[in-house]
Amino acid sequence: MKVIIVGGGIGGLTAAVAFHQRGWQVEVLERAPAFTEVGAGLSIQPNGLRALDVLGLGDTLRAGGQAEPLAGVRHASGSWLIRNDTADLKRRFGQWVIVHRADLVALLCSALPGEALRAGVDVRHVGPDGTVAHSGGASTADLVVGADGVRSVTRRSLWPRLRGPRYVGYTTWRLIVAPRPIEGSVETWGEGQRFGHQPMPDGSVYCYLMANAPASSRHGLDHLRERFAGWHDPIPALLADADPETVLQHDTYELPGLPSYVQGRAALLGDAAHAMAPNLGQGACQALEDAVTLAAAVDTRGVRAGLAEYDRVRRPRTQKIVRLSRQAGAPAHWTSGPLTALRDLALPRLPDAFFERSIVPTYTWTP
Repeated sequence: MKVIIVGGGIGGLTAAVAFHQRGWQVEVLERAPAFTEVGAGLSIQPNGLRALDVLGLGDTLRAGGQAEPLAGVRHASGSWLIRNDTADLKRRFGQWVIVHRADLVALLCSALPGEALRAGVDVRHVGPDGTVAHSGGASTADLVVGADGVRSVTRRSLWPRLRGPRYVGYTTWRLIVAPRPIEGSVETWGEGQRFGHQPMPDGSVYCYLMANAPASSRHGLDHLRERFAGWHDPIPALLADADPETVLQHDTYELPGLPSYVQGRAALLGDAAHAMAPNLGQGACQALEDAVTLAAAVDTRGVRAGLAEYDRVRRPRTQKIVRLSRQAGAPAHWTSGPLTALRDLALPRLPDAFFERSIVPTYTWTP
């Protein structure tokens, strides 16, 4: 049996490893000239690690990149809006890790035969019969997996009339700052903008910033330093130490709920199926879940029945997490002064059960 995977990012490579370990012939088509990931830090939460455990890779990440859960959310002045009991979170759900995206891609590639990886291949059309037209000609397989991101060619080929991704109204910057001591993983909210930081295993600091902005607007590090100059320590110092060459900016999109993730002999996973705002840190974790679930379902049940089972199991869960992620981040992007003042007054007084409605469904998944 053969599977073609369109897209060589984290979700696609995880699917490739899952199918390869089950004895399938694997062909991964990646548009970029090399299999790597341009990006910064990536938090893998307990459910994502359990997905990697299926492939025997979870402990490799645990050994090199253990991290703390989010300690909480602070106001721009430094006062706490939400405090999490990180020890209790780890006791209840398991370990968190943080890794550079490129390192995770390298780990996944190392678990695949070299001939399975085809870089520099631009996919142009995917058919429901298992055919893939691309810049190198055409390929056919028993199964095609579209793991080609929010602008998925696979999705457009198979569902040409479906609505495309929706800009959520804010843009995101990511960067890594040279090693320095910080208090842990913390997010800070203002009016229409926020800043998060998390220590990396080597002592460097992964930072992410989000701000309301028109789509396609672009601003560099000087703008960020000015914008967040009055925020609590260590935010101004982190931005002062940042290298402009490390700053990445991407607009934030989510995908409207699709009526199905499968058609014929093809399936979507990851952002191609359910791109979400990064407010719960679940984008990569859901792609990892997708990948191992798809491989298990198809390999044990056959292509047709396995795809039906994959869609039945994964679509409700991932579309729920898209909604939860949208709701979790919305208050950070309010711009009304009275409304944000009410937010800042109410959040410290809310019971823990209010926040658990979003985190418990994400962390408790098991293969």
